[in-house]
Amino acid sequence: MKRFFLLPTATLLAVLLIATIAAPHPDDDAEIGAPAPLFTLPGTDGQDYALDDLKGSFVVLEWLNFGCPYVKRHYRTGNMPDLQKEYTDRDVVWLSVVSSAPGTQGYYEADDMNVHNERMGGLQTTILLDPEGDVGRQYGAKTTPHMYIIDPDGTLIYKGGIDDRPRASDDKTRDAKNYVRLALEEALSGKAVTTETSRPYGCSVKYKR
Repeated sequence: MKRFFLLPTATLLAVLLIATIAAPHPDDDAEIGAPAPLFTLPGTDGQDYALDDLKGSFVVLEWLNFGCPYVKRHYRTGNMPDLQKEYTDRDVVWLSVVSSAPGTQGYYEADDMNVHNERMGGLQTTILLDPEGDVGRQYGAKTTPHMYIIDPDGTLIYKGGIDDRPRASDDKTRDAKNYVRLALEEALSGKAVTTETSRPYGCSVKYKR
């Protein structure tokens, strides 16, 4: 006789969440060492941004959802805004990409998004709107935040989490090993990036179904 065992509800939900986050996206064209997928998206500042036009600069892509607790922690503690200011002051282009579909968590029209960004202290170059999710899927963005770094030649040199502490408390957030800072410091110094990939963590991207 076959026996069936039921997992506790909390355990089952955790397993499903991990499976969702870890599953590779079928449209993921973003490979380390290869040209980053090209795109053009509207910014909440009223301008269109084409990745191809940004060659010659380092570019950070940060997948953003202001409704996500993980994102809120990195903004509430100043961790994300401080990174944004530190590197945009050094001529890095920092683009926060919102791939939330209309009607889902994290989706706002441009003006409302700017209001929320100001409240959260965002200091990125601009926020890009990707409501159809085409760019997010192209990059295989799974979580918010999910971070990518592109070098001046247009090559992807880092993708993954912002740091190594998914469950850090507010006061421990800055103690984490920040993969984005480490990769940018190495790349800006002309060195090879030591940690090219890491496991992203956060809320699932709220793609259009």
